[in-house]
Amino acid sequence: MTLLIMAAGMGSRYGGIKQIEPVGAAGELIIDYSIYDAILAGFEKVIFVIRRDIEKDFREAIFDRIQKKIKAEYVFQELGDLPVGFKLPEGRKKPWGTAQAIWAARGKINEPFCVINADDFYGREAYEKIAGFFKGLKKNSQGQYALVAYKLAGTISEQGTVSRGICKADNLGNIVEINERLKIEKRGGTIGYIEGESFTPLASDSEASMNFWGFTPDLMPVLEQEFKEFLTVNINDPKAEYPIPVVIGKLLKDKAVTVNMLKSRGKWLGFTYPEDKAVVMAEIKKLAKAGIYPTPLWK
Repeated sequence: MTLLIMAAGMGSRYGGIKQIEPVGAAGELIIDYSIYDAILAGFEKVIFVIRRDIEKDFREAIFDRIQKKIKAEYVFQELGDLPVGFKLPEGRKKPWGTAQAIWAARGKINEPFCVINADDFYGREAYEKIAGFFKGLKKNSQGQYALVAYKLAGTISEQGTVSRGICKADNLGNIVEINERLKIEKRGGTIGYIEGESFTPLASDSEASMNFWGFTPDLMPVLEQEFKEFLTVNINDPKAEYPIPVVIGKLLKDKAVTVNMLKSRGKWLGFTYPEDKAVVMAEIKKLAKAGIYPTPLWK
């Protein structure tokens, strides 16, 4: 099993490179805890997706020591990395999105792989659940994917709005719909999303996607085909994005894949805003005190 970590983003609302912000007592990063949990769950390789311009910082802060703990590689997400027949339009500066980030690792993956955000703490249970899912797949399975979902109420920032994919599953536990809500916030005791001038309430126990996916390698050619269709329509739109929840949502609508919803009741942590860092640090300190993680982490 391979862990694919999307680390190319630089959070505009956070105001810095969140991926190399220390959160542990001995200077550990969120990525450290993710990889530590993944190794305990049986993952044997990690691949990072980064931007070329942060390579030096990334190697110094993360890669050079992580490769001593687990087989590790990295690839670049680049604006000009497009399917054959497409050319980067002049003036494009915005990244193409998370689906292209995953596709950037197409030459490195030939096994079941888990996709996560570099700046999200998912908790050990999530890795155990996705590993169990992979182990239950038949050899050479195709189109059978999984998503670890979290209760929406546990993923909200007190500092401002967040974006979440709200998931609905059938009686078999397979996701039938993912609705991307871009501006979710809490007003008093009510969680809801803003669209235009309206505020629409959401159930606090809704299952939310935090970009913790389980895929098999057959996804890569599918991503390429979907990317071509996306570019055919949107290549000249400087703000158009190609995010993985939208791609999977389309595949679900076409009944081309199944996505098993694995519910995590572990603690999700992350920082969208600078003020969120203190919350993350306090929660990790509690987990370390409870004996879940050693300090320092990599003894």
